[in-house]
Amino acid sequence: MLKRIGVIVSAGAVAILGSLAAAMADEITLSGASCFPIGSPPGKPFERVVDEINKRGKGVVQIDLKGGAPAIGSPFTLTQKMSKGVYDIVGCTEAYFGNVFEEAPVLRFSEYPYSVLRENGALELVSQLMNAKGIHYVGRHHDYGPFHLWLSEKINKPDLSGLHLRVAPVYTAFFKSLGATVQTSNISQVYTYMENGTVQGYGWPALGWVPAWVKVTKYRVEPGFYSATLHTLTNLEKWDSLSKEQQDLITNIVLEFEANSEPSSEGFQALLKTQNEKTAAEGLSAITFSEEDTETWLAAARKAGWDEVLERSPEHGAKLMELFTK
Repeated sequence: MLKRIGVIVSAGAVAILGSLAAAMADEITLSGASCFPIGSPPGKPFERVVDEINKRGKGVVQIDLKGGAPAIGSPFTLTQKMSKGVYDIVGCTEAYFGNVFEEAPVLRFSEYPYSVLRENGALELVSQLMNAKGIHYVGRHHDYGPFHLWLSEKINKPDLSGLHLRVAPVYTAFFKSLGATVQTSNISQVYTYMENGTVQGYGWPALGWVPAWVKVTKYRVEPGFYSATLHTLTNLEKWDSLSKEQQDLITNIVLEFEANSEPSSEGFQALLKTQNEKTAAEGLSAITFSEEDTETWLAAARKAGWDEVLERSPEHGAKLMELFTK
């Protein structure tokens, strides 16, 4: 009798182990990468997305975050590599994937909340265009708010002539349209370039700003322009190979992050207020133009940005402008 019970227990254990093995076999691990250094302010939002997916996706889907740029390569080629299958999923700003998706800048020009873009067909068109490049668009997982021009010397009007500015593709055309001399660099060089006078300013988003830079920065130009958006993208072929449960889990989590990072939210505005108070206490002042000059500043930003999109994408630019702007 005892032997028979032992056989029954053993058989049950085997069945349980078999079920567990089957469940684990259904779990898939995606290789992930970030366009920013791991642990850096702009890198942390995607790391939180990965952590949440791994927490809620046990037995379903996991992400193995391999690292962040520039340690794993140029941030400007990371999404391109992902589209070819080197990675399965990436967290990146649109500023870094314009070389694979020409219309990428529109994601920072939106004059609507992303919830509206999902209703009016804007993101549907973006998704279709990305699909043609081997990319699946999941969503915007974070928004650092508007970009600002940060300076070591004061200006009184929207004329950047004589200034050497560190830029990213985001605002290069805008700053150049107002007369600035521009150059690129990685994040770690911004402080050094400002400290030694190589540049007198740089563009950077409101809430992705590095606190240590207050030591070499004296002014923030108001108002801000565009929007510093971070996005979750996957390799299209890999995405299509996932089960609906795996796709839904990733999508739902990213959309939760998307909704919680709207710049118009009370939480975002509270963080912005706190940061501005801290920088003011350390001697950083805001430069505010006259009403007329403010209009000139914003009009120049809008024109330079959309002119670039319309030139790069004559077939789709006009329709995207219609969907993304008021």
